[in-house]
Amino acid sequence: MASLSTIVAMLAVLSSGFCEKNFLQRAGMAFTGRQYRSLLTVPNGERFGYWTWSEMCPEKFFAVGFSIRVESNQYAADDTALNGIRLICAQDENRSFGYSIESHTGYFGDWSPPQYCPMGMLTSFQIRVEPHQGLFGDDTAINNIKFRCSSNPLLEGMGLNWGKYGSWSEECRDGGICGIETKMEMYQYGLDDSTLNDVRFHCCAKPQQ
Repeated sequence: MASLSTIVAMLAVLSSGFCEKNFLQRAGMAFTGRQYRSLLTVPNGERFGYWTWSEMCPEKFFAVGFSIRVESNQYAADDTALNGIRLICAQDENRSFGYSIESHTGYFGDWSPPQYCPMGMLTSFQIRVEPHQGLFGDDTAINNIKFRCSSNPLLEGMGLNWGKYGSWSEECRDGGICGIETKMEMYQYGLDDSTLNDVRFHCCAKPQQ
């Protein structure tokens, strides 16, 4: 039976106004000059890797949905779990055209179907992290993520269950999430890969009417 969070996510997709015919364009680093108000962080990210580049939504666009790249359980082989987070940027009143941003992602796994706020934008987050497993353990670092929407629904990614969720980030007030930056361990060439270790999100103010 599907979990309550999965059912909520599916309903959010159905009511979001997005469909297969909507146009989504990769933004990349085209809008990194956008001014932002603050950075959302959490204290339970892991230690491996380096902070990579930021990617931002265009002006007046905010993150209204997301998908994640997840490698399934590899059992006796090396596990990496969550490899990347992709934000979908749109103008809330017109979701027929959007941009995607993701910063650096790992190379393993598949992208999940997008999940969207039924209204409003993403405003805070929480990550599920497996702590460092020691010298001979298999590190996966971030396994899953949750977002809170400005319209109050909670969206949980289709990640793995290792580790536990930490505390929620602060909340974007009078605006929403508009950018992403990831902490990534580079490919380890046959050694233990943990890929995505931490993430932080940019908050932008909503334009005054």
